[in-house]
Amino acid sequence: MAALGVVFGDIGTSPLYAFREALRAVGGEAASVEAVLGILSLIVWSLIVIVTIKYLAVVMRADNEGEGGVLALTALLMARRGGGRLHGALIGLGIFGTALLYGDGMITPAISVLASVEGLDVAVPGLGRYVIPLACLVLVGLFAVQRRGTAAIGAVFGPATLLWFVVLAVLGVRWLATDWTVLRAVNPTYAIAFVVGHPGLAFAALGGIFLVVTGSEALYADMGHFGKRPIRLAWAVVVFPALVLNYFGQGALILHDPAAADNPFYRMAPTWGVIPLIVLATIATVIASQALISGAFSITRQAVQLGYLPRVRVDQTSRREYGQIYVPVVNWGLMVAAIALVVGFGSSEGLAAAYGIAVTITMVITALLLAAVMWRRWGWSRLRVATVTAAFLVVDVAYFAANIVKVVDGGWVPLAVGFSLAGVMAVWKFERNRMLEITWKTEPSLERFIGSIGDHPQPRVEGTAVYLSPKPAVTPPVLLSNLRHNQVLHERVLIVTVSTETRPVVLPARRATVHPLGEGFFSVILHFGFSDVLDVPHALGNITMPDFGFDGDQATYFLGNVVVDARGRGIRRWPVALFARLHRNTPSPARQFRLPIDQVVEFGDLIVM
Repeated sequence: MAALGVVFGDIGTSPLYAFREALRAVGGEAASVEAVLGILSLIVWSLIVIVTIKYLAVVMRADNEGEGGVLALTALLMARRGGGRLHGALIGLGIFGTALLYGDGMITPAISVLASVEGLDVAVPGLGRYVIPLACLVLVGLFAVQRRGTAAIGAVFGPATLLWFVVLAVLGVRWLATDWTVLRAVNPTYAIAFVVGHPGLAFAALGGIFLVVTGSEALYADMGHFGKRPIRLAWAVVVFPALVLNYFGQGALILHDPAAADNPFYRMAPTWGVIPLIVLATIATVIASQALISGAFSITRQAVQLGYLPRVRVDQTSRREYGQIYVPVVNWGLMVAAIALVVGFGSSEGLAAAYGIAVTITMVITALLLAAVMWRRWGWSRLRVATVTAAFLVVDVAYFAANIVKVVDGGWVPLAVGFSLAGVMAVWKFERNRMLEITWKTEPSLERFIGSIGDHPQPRVEGTAVYLSPKPAVTPPVLLSNLRHNQVLHERVLIVTVSTETRPVVLPARRATVHPLGEGFFSVILHFGFSDVLDVPHALGNITMPDFGFDGDQATYFLGNVVVDARGRGIRRWPVALFARLHRNTPSPARQFRLPIDQVVEFGDLIVM
């Protein structure tokens, strides 16, 4: 039930606007019977091919130990070293696809909520001036409840979403009863005949038809929240039948009353039912936004763990499910962007132009990354990979072509967001690696340092010193700073390296690798998945190695507080300045690694870049 409420909201609210937009592209109330049946046929087969076959049957097999999404798919490829330029290009595509999902996460709440409250004009003409203020109010409420977590939200949203799908089915059957012959459009020959006979109209309609499958990428990204089986079961039993019935019901309505083309969804309801339907639709669209918001939280943590974004605050909202999280900075950023889009575009029709392009590009990227996974990780033959990929790309590229013409009308918005965020992710990854190289290149090896202790003994104090170090074989600069300023060493020194794997979860039994180095020094490598909670004290406390004896209450954690002095020139000036600003506003590692604040000591260091 919770999966139904969180995962399928986006796809489930597409009947509010998808058929209407496709119909407008072929003439609205002047659309021919052939065009209506062709659109319906394309809708049902798009749901079958893209959602059922591509995502639920094939793409969801490419999970990274239960986690889904473009970044998890990219991580599967990152786990394979080598590959040259092609490998690098695929990783770059994955990062760009991830960035585009943020653009989709901004638009989905805006268009969904706007489409629902626009029913006020149908119920009571003249109330249109309240649409934008009401939509903004609903969006504020939606993002305000996110801190309660996916599980709590899903428990509330699940029953409401089930009611929504039941109403979709009932409304569809109500109008199907007036003309059952519209079900002929289940036959794909109607789609083929429409495309072949009227290629111009069909191409124009594809931009609206594609809106029926928006949410497919979020469905894949949310896989880690609930798992494959509940998602597939909910689609087959509830979501797909209800959607098909509603779309065919709208088609039957248009064939009966072409004037209803202005808003066929709300025209399906009896007069007395429009207001209750608006209320239910508003609730459903709030839920629809949840899939993208939850997906944005998931990919943010994955990107941070893999080193493509700065550290951000991530709150774990479930003790049982690591995938259920809340990221405040992403939540409020999406809220501000969604409200700005509502005010800027003013209608769901205007936003429809901006909606499809980001999703189509991401779908194409997913197909390309999946091809690489099928070949390099699943061991499929090249012929098999080429056949499956070509079948997916024919559909994806057709929808991409139909949406690319919308760039001027609003499609530039998600593209601008995608390119900007992809640029930020690339700059952060590159400049952070460069900063680490500058920081560590002159430090002595840890083996050499420990050997020098025997020749030049240092005063030792009781307790355990924990030094976080990305390079386990090199002496941490903060250790040298502590020795230089305080001229003492603790009796037990742990050089701890936090290693983020390209898998989402690492079992606790495989969390730690410990190497005694002599002189009271231990090298500890803590292995975390990119979806694990990075709780360093807890992981150290679970180590049962003889003579290790970690006591968290007696430990002191030493961190380096690096200040970046940006002095880049020419073409390097802006990326270095951007990195310096991001680094300056990054939370302390103490929060990321859940270190007790009253046991943390920081030493400053200046890095000139």
